[in-house]
Amino acid sequence: MKALLSLDQARAHMLAAVSSTAGSETLALAELPGRILAVDVVSAINAPPADNSAMDGYAFSGRDLESGDGRFTLAGKALAGQPFEGSVAAGQCVRIMTGAVLPAGTDTVVMQENVAADGDIITINVPPKARANVRYSGEDIACGDTLFTAGHRLGPVDIGLLATLGMAEVAVKPRLKVAVFANGSELRPPGEALGPGEIYDSNRYFLGAMLQRLNCELVDLGVIPDDLQQLRAAYQRADREADVVITCGGASVGEADYTRQLLSELGSVGFWKVAIKPGKPFMFGDLGASTFFGLPGNPMSALVTFYQLVLPVLEKMQGTVPGPELLLSARASCKIKRNRSRLEFLRASLTTDSEGELIVSPDKQQSSGALSSFSRSNCFILLDAGEQELEQGERVRVQLFTSVLR
Repeated sequence: MKALLSLDQARAHMLAAVSSTAGSETLALAELPGRILAVDVVSAINAPPADNSAMDGYAFSGRDLESGDGRFTLAGKALAGQPFEGSVAAGQCVRIMTGAVLPAGTDTVVMQENVAADGDIITINVPPKARANVRYSGEDIACGDTLFTAGHRLGPVDIGLLATLGMAEVAVKPRLKVAVFANGSELRPPGEALGPGEIYDSNRYFLGAMLQRLNCELVDLGVIPDDLQQLRAAYQRADREADVVITCGGASVGEADYTRQLLSELGSVGFWKVAIKPGKPFMFGDLGASTFFGLPGNPMSALVTFYQLVLPVLEKMQGTVPGPELLLSARASCKIKRNRSRLEFLRASLTTDSEGELIVSPDKQQSSGALSSFSRSNCFILLDAGEQELEQGERVRVQLFTSVLR
């Protein structure tokens, strides 16, 4: 019997088989959330663009503060957007508001609570350090700094930074088109009455939601019954309309012949089955013009295979530059039985004890059909295969759920 691919082997095989989508499009700031940069973003200005006050107060020369008697004459005021015109002479100061440009001849701001004002005479009660309470030009971002590199996925704060630099638009990678359909004559859409032996289609909905979080363009082909001709037509349509095709169901022993038959007929099978639990009957290949992923029908199997296997490949195809995988170490709250031959992803809850130690507790329900266990969890325990039972208090690897899942 041919040995199953490990998780790492399966990922490496798929990543080597795909490439980033070509081209780019230029979009305005409001259209950028979740999009992938096609170019490096280099600042053309300093941020802040000029030295300015970090608080409401009075602007002075640090040299005057050291040599004078703490009494100054008010020369004027500076507001955000309305700078003080001219320069400040020795023995003078300027009333200044937060964000206002620092007047020429000043380099220090004293907060208003630390001065006494008597008409135009300002007396400092609490001397500041020289150059205090000033935000200097370029201290946040300097002209010529690379703010983001190509492949960066833009989040809300990133878009705020682009606006700070005066950038109204930027070039991003085109959205990846992903076709999804569920395979199974027993599946019914939510809202309809169930007949004998029928169940509601849930996988297509959570897969669609995760793809939207990845900012993919979703092509939803619905539910396809276990009929060879209808399945062939769905595969052909998906291949025409999308860059990626994801099916759910029909990848295990029962209906797998249809999936493998059609994939072999219309494209090619890369591999079938991976040494993980849940999610062993996962299939990868191509349909000629599109990349194909065949997910198992059980909800947790579909979710785990999408997250652990499909997600990294989609990110490469989108043009993202992935960061390192962040895994935590935590102590098991109870004994855990290992799977003898496969890496297992246990739904679990990560918390801390009274001393701040990370403690992880596997959910009571680990069935591959139990989607509710995910709603009670916030992480996966990555449990390596083995014969021995994991004892309470032993350390395990933990993978926190990301925003793609929650």
